[in-house]
Amino acid sequence: MADGRVRASHLLVKHKDVRRPSSWKEPVITRTRDEALAMIQRFHEMLVKGEADFATLASQESHCSSAKRGGDLGEFGRGEMQKPFEDATYALKVGELSGPVFTDSGVHLILRTA
Repeated sequence: MADGRVRASHLLVKHKDVRRPSSWKEPVITRTRDEALAMIQRFHEMLVKGEADFATLASQESHCSSAKRGGDLGEFGRGEMQKPFEDATYALKVGELSGPVFTDSGVHLILRTA
């Protein structure tokens, strides 16, 4: 990517303490941070074991509007995403899946795609 830009997809699980505790999936989110983490860990395990396809799982389970694109966030550069998300994405190799990443939006799994 030009100018150090990256491309990534993600799967987001929100919890009640995020900045906007609602989504297309759930109008009011009441789960705890620990419950969100447990869901993300379960999704991570499914992906690592090959029991699920990232885009399919994200389209069904992600609380982000990017779910309709299989979690694809498109290209972005430094300073365009929340810092923990940016740092995690830039640390991944293309094709690599992150572990749980916490931001003000919730808990993410990130798949770097370019």
